[in-house]
Amino acid sequence: MDSGIIITPIVIVIIVFYVVGIYNRLVALKNRFKNAYAQIDVQLTRRYDLIPNLVETAKGYMAHEKETLEAVIQARNQAVSANKTAAMNPDASGAIQGIAGAETMLTGALGKFFALSESYPDLKANETMNNVMEELSTTENKVAFSRQAYNDSVMTYNTYKEQFPNNLISSKFDFKDAELFEIEEAEAKKPVKVSFS
Repeated sequence: MDSGIIITPIVIVIIVFYVVGIYNRLVALKNRFKNAYAQIDVQLTRRYDLIPNLVETAKGYMAHEKETLEAVIQARNQAVSANKTAAMNPDASGAIQGIAGAETMLTGALGKFFALSESYPDLKANETMNNVMEELSTTENKVAFSRQAYNDSVMTYNTYKEQFPNNLISSKFDFKDAELFEIEEAEAKKPVKVSFS
């Protein structure tokens, strides 16, 4: 029996196992960054749930700032909608950019709210407001941590996907690039200041 006839099937089997290994690793890394976004979703949902309590508490003290309060709620609602879209499919084109844009708007609206609230000493002394602010501050830190973990997962996935010969397999099976969750404006990258001291 010719040794070339035996070697050819062995080489084919090795190549098939190698391709299957790359494919499975791509799937695992894709699922990892999707899970990482699910962790962001948990923290953002908590944040979105706190904002109406914040605004409701402030209404009694900031009656003349109705426009600012409405802007916070509107920005929150847009962020909730964008987050639902991203949570359903974080690898969909534009989903992460949509939530990043909505988060930028929400951070801006909250920043304006916090700046105006400094002018209301009774609001700063309100126990409910202080409790909500403390929870919001803790949640902001968790959002930042979750976003970093997500971006790390995305970077690992994209790097593996782009390496040779993985890029041949990823393009053949239509594995798309994942988007980093980045806030564009430098001011929005800072955590929201939620101190009433």
